[in-house]
Amino acid sequence: MSERDHYLGQVDRLCGSDVLHGSESLCRLLRYLAQKELESPGVHVKEYQIATEVFGRPSDFDPQVDSTIRVQAARLRAKLGDYYSSAGLQDSVLVDLPRGSYSLQFHHRSPSNGKPARATLAESPDQPMAPAGTSRWSLIAVALLSIVVFTLATTLTVVERNRKTVEASILTGSDPAAQTFRIFWQPFLKGTQEPWVVFSNGAFVGRPETGMRYFDPKRDVKGQIWDHYTGVGEVLAIHELDQVFGDLRQRIRVKRGSLFSLDDANNNDLIFVGSPSENLTLSDLPSMREFVFQRMSDGTRKGDLAIVNVHPRSNESKAFLASPSGTPITEDYAVVALMPGLNPARSLMVLAGTTTFGTQAAVEFVCRQRSVEAILSQLSASSPGDMKPFEAVVRIKIAMGVPVGMELAAFRKRP
Repeated sequence: MSERDHYLGQVDRLCGSDVLHGSESLCRLLRYLAQKELESPGVHVKEYQIATEVFGRPSDFDPQVDSTIRVQAARLRAKLGDYYSSAGLQDSVLVDLPRGSYSLQFHHRSPSNGKPARATLAESPDQPMAPAGTSRWSLIAVALLSIVVFTLATTLTVVERNRKTVEASILTGSDPAAQTFRIFWQPFLKGTQEPWVVFSNGAFVGRPETGMRYFDPKRDVKGQIWDHYTGVGEVLAIHELDQVFGDLRQRIRVKRGSLFSLDDANNNDLIFVGSPSENLTLSDLPSMREFVFQRMSDGTRKGDLAIVNVHPRSNESKAFLASPSGTPITEDYAVVALMPGLNPARSLMVLAGTTTFGTQAAVEFVCRQRSVEAILSQLSASSPGDMKPFEAVVRIKIAMGVPVGMELAAFRKRP
């Protein structure tokens, strides 16, 4: 087997491991970087290449605005560290993604730093020579065993030190990105129970082949509900949250909105993904005060879902709406809000757009270092204990159903 095949085989092993299993985007990135390195060794891969060729970002992708690739590379780097400190301890090929670079590196692990020196015995006239078949070989075996034990102990010490360094960078926040996320997500990390992620699961009446519409409690009975559906944006959003919480060493529990009950709200920290128009349980929980989801009651956008600005400031809109129906969606708005839960000891976060693309973008906004830093700056939060309730509106640019740009449009601290 050629060296190239050995390297590609190691990449396959990594993608099939428990550490990366299910992380499709990270595996796609790993395979791409491996292919680039093996095809053009030493040629640096550009962030723009990765964005457009791996993650499908449009040709106007701007790395200064969108930090997706940097975040994904940091996650992949952490996952590689996890693998080689656990399941990959004995692997002969090491795969590394150095900081500050998108060029993958391959190394061979050597069982020792060199060949053991051959043992010799000193002879003296007044000391009898050791029998060739007994003492001499016993001493040589002991010497070789000592070298092997020393080498193994040194290797394990180095590996353990590396593992602890990787964990420490995440758990203690020595890595800037990890520290940023740990501060922001602290309300959902401090408890002993897993936070719940509740995704919208809108109820529909009618059949797919004859026409469907949202369930309307004013004119429909529950027996008419044909099925529950979830948007593409919500699905991608759950994947993003799972990766972030995985990097923070916290598991999440995912539940459909249609199966969520108020009893669940008392003992759990909750993250709602999707607007109250589909996540109906949200209407029974503490909700936003400054930015409220409502359907427009008049004007040219009558009936469209909007985010109403309850107390608009001089430079803010009174309502935030996505692109008009019947036209390509190029703009949407989303709410990102943190507030106390039904049980004040618990936390509740809402990540919701007026469309499924807006919801996806809301989650991406809180999963990217730069945008999370923008929120922390508004809150003057520099340590985990500084996180306070807030409500924010995010303006989103959309191209071909993909969020390509996000920025804060309005922000409020809650008392």
